[in-house]
Amino acid sequence: MRTSRTALCTSRTARGLTACLAAIALAAGCSSSGGKDDEDKSGDGGGSGTGVNTPRLKIAMVTHSGEGDTFWDIVRSGAKQAARKDNVEFLYANDKEAKGQAELVQSFVDKKVDGLVVTLAKPEAMRSVLANAEAAGIPVVTINSGGEFSAKFGALSHIGQDESVAGEAVGDELDERGRKKALCVIHEQGNVSLEQRCAGVKKTFGGSVENLNVEGTNAPAAQSSISAKLQATKDIDAVVTLGAPIAAYSVKAKEDTDSKAEIDTFDLNAEVVKRLKAKEVGFAVDQQPYLQGYLSVDELWLYKTNANVLGGGKPVLTGPAIVTGKDVPKLEKYTARGTR
Repeated sequence: MRTSRTALCTSRTARGLTACLAAIALAAGCSSSGGKDDEDKSGDGGGSGTGVNTPRLKIAMVTHSGEGDTFWDIVRSGAKQAARKDNVEFLYANDKEAKGQAELVQSFVDKKVDGLVVTLAKPEAMRSVLANAEAAGIPVVTINSGGEFSAKFGALSHIGQDESVAGEAVGDELDERGRKKALCVIHEQGNVSLEQRCAGVKKTFGGSVENLNVEGTNAPAAQSSISAKLQATKDIDAVVTLGAPIAAYSVKAKEDTDSKAEIDTFDLNAEVVKRLKAKEVGFAVDQQPYLQGYLSVDELWLYKTNANVLGGGKPVLTGPAIVTGKDVPKLEKYTARGTR
């Protein structure tokens, strides 16, 4: 696994890096039990122990996830593990529509939770409800998407990868593999992070890049759209998908059209690892979603109990890292249990 340009706790300042590493060391030193889902044991990366001796907190996470996106299962797995360790009641809700996501956030503000974790896929829809959270004294951590809006909207910090840098890493990798024409598949139109990924690919890739919008939550429709494009444009030699489930649809589309294109993808799950092993996928970009869930809950706990802020308020980067078939042996057991 090759970490590309950025790594966990990368920061523009030494002080931010020190703060981040210190916080993670503190988190690692705590034992794991005491949360709402304490009955879940070692199968998902958990452990056993006495837990922390801090007041019970209630932390809610609201994401833009659509149905069937396994990425968010991994995020939740990390969040639940941190919640067990930190004596936190963890609440989760999602809506792929920006308006619905904002309404869910407001509902948790009204319930006066102790902390909020949110995504900013469509940031403007979140501006007013995050202002409401700030007015109510509820600390917010943003994860995964819209990092450039995080501080503007009053969040403590952002945890995720720099999407532009991640896209640039893909462009570089495609060049190394001798590709000439890439199709970048956007599975959620209007998601700023997905658009940044494709823009990053275009910035560094020496060949040409064309974007294709598909309906990510409709598998047959998405696969059909990709098949049609591959059928119509025979010289596409790379398909870059922006989420693990879309990679599976693209592999099937490639088979249906007898395309010679290499399928590459952002994000990792058990299915992608199997396809890397079978050489059906060339490489994947891992942003470590487990860490995004774990660190966001842990940061809110640290903030509420010790006034800590990871990264000194600067973005805490969890990726990107380029994963290939060589990395499969060390990742299989973790993806199988849903933590990578």
